[in-house]
Amino acid sequence: MRSTFYFVLLVLGAVIFAACNAKDTATTKPAQLPGSDTVYADGARRVTADEMNEMVKNGQAVIIDVRNQAAYDLGHIPGSKLIPAGEILNHLNELPRDKMIITYCS
Repeated sequence: MRSTFYFVLLVLGAVIFAACNAKDTATTKPAQLPGSDTVYADGARRVTADEMNEMVKNGQAVIIDVRNQAAYDLGHIPGSKLIPAGEILNHLNELPRDKMIITYCS
């Protein structure tokens, strides 16, 4: 009985180890910064602070702070709008469709 338990435990450990080392075979190409070799798995484009400032100044983007109220009150990017991450779906009608939406959380 004990040997069966150890065998099952060994097989379970091997399956978990194999699953942790499995390669992701996603077929979509993740986002990449222009002129950069960095690829992001989430597909979201990254912008620099200079790019962000330029887009906001030209009316091409809005900044959304997705932290909580306490973190926002401690300090935030001037002009950013607070919409905590867990509430984004409740505020979709407040987000512009014709501008880039830049989110940040730190």
